[in-house]
Amino acid sequence: MATIAILGTMDTKGEEHGFVAGQIRQRGHQILVVDVGTLESPKLKPDVTRQEVAAAAGVDLTALVAKRDRGEAVKAMSLGAPIIVAKLASEGKIDGVISLGGGGGTAIGTAAMQALPIGFPKLMVSTLASGNTARYVGVKDIVMFPSIVDIAGLNRISRTILTRAAGAICGMVEARPVVIADKPIIVASQFGNTTACVDHARKILETAGYEVLVFHATGTGGRTMESLIETGLVAGVLDITTTEWADELVGGTLTAGPTRLEAAARRGVPAIVAPGCLDMVNFGPPETIPARFAGRNFYQHNPQVMLMRTTPEECAQLGQIIAEKLNASTGPVTMLLPLKGISVISAPGQKFHDPAADEALFTAIKSNLRATISVVEMDCAINDAAFAEACAQALLQNISIKN
Repeated sequence: MATIAILGTMDTKGEEHGFVAGQIRQRGHQILVVDVGTLESPKLKPDVTRQEVAAAAGVDLTALVAKRDRGEAVKAMSLGAPIIVAKLASEGKIDGVISLGGGGGTAIGTAAMQALPIGFPKLMVSTLASGNTARYVGVKDIVMFPSIVDIAGLNRISRTILTRAAGAICGMVEARPVVIADKPIIVASQFGNTTACVDHARKILETAGYEVLVFHATGTGGRTMESLIETGLVAGVLDITTTEWADELVGGTLTAGPTRLEAAARRGVPAIVAPGCLDMVNFGPPETIPARFAGRNFYQHNPQVMLMRTTPEECAQLGQIIAEKLNASTGPVTMLLPLKGISVISAPGQKFHDPAADEALFTAIKSNLRATISVVEMDCAINDAAFAEACAQALLQNISIKN
């Protein structure tokens, strides 16, 4: 029997949360109710009161309620709920969490879920579970479950959706993944255009006794990888695909933000870095591309994704940024440069082949890196087996230096 936390505004959404509670109990599990409401009295008796949630945020609930300011209430509960839920999880008092809400409820519920570790069951039934949910999911494995209709009472649609949602969170807590924690972890960055390189390097590292976790460099992937490095659980970083910096600089859709490449440098984690896919900036379909990029060199990756070739000027800026990030490294790091192509489509004869842009990138990296950081230049393309092998061996060497 598991205990599932039900978190939400038990005054305005108490009926719906009560229905979910009943469904969970029917499946043989216990519930623990966390009330984050601030209006009327709760319709579903809480195990953790709104007063306790507000206090965790350092807020006096009476004063908060007196303001009658919804924005202030959501902000306060979004600060207190993560503290409460993280404590319950760390003490082993809950095995999963589910929440239902509109805009405010989703903000509070997902704030609490983001405080929980990856792998901990978390499900948000939301009116906003479509479109861009990045700010709600962040870098955690939050399941966004569309409510279809508004969460405003029970009807033939909402009963069906909430029954399925209750079944989903029960299934999540019942599933017990096999965790093998006896191998040190290496994290790697990958794109479709660097898959062959990462696959080959990964096999070498796994043979050497490491577990390799691969992250897709789509913005969220890079942020998630950086957050895992910050936990201290990572033994090495195979950062072959630094493409997210091209989107950050130029204005593409897959940026990982301005702190990409900082976690390993700050924590002294052994790393290798390559300029994988810095030849491309990602956009959506052609009609979504900003007018200021008219006339640029584009490649249609698929119907939903257009890639734009970076210019020599942009590549020079990217090289300087990458070098500056690596210069902050407190652990062993090596830069590897594939001189005949930094992606599949930048190799000779391909759409994004641009020797001037590549040279601007390589020159900027080399001229801005501090002298103590090794640079390995290889007369091959990034997906050649020789380059992948050099990356894997350089990382193993850096790990041995650290140890």
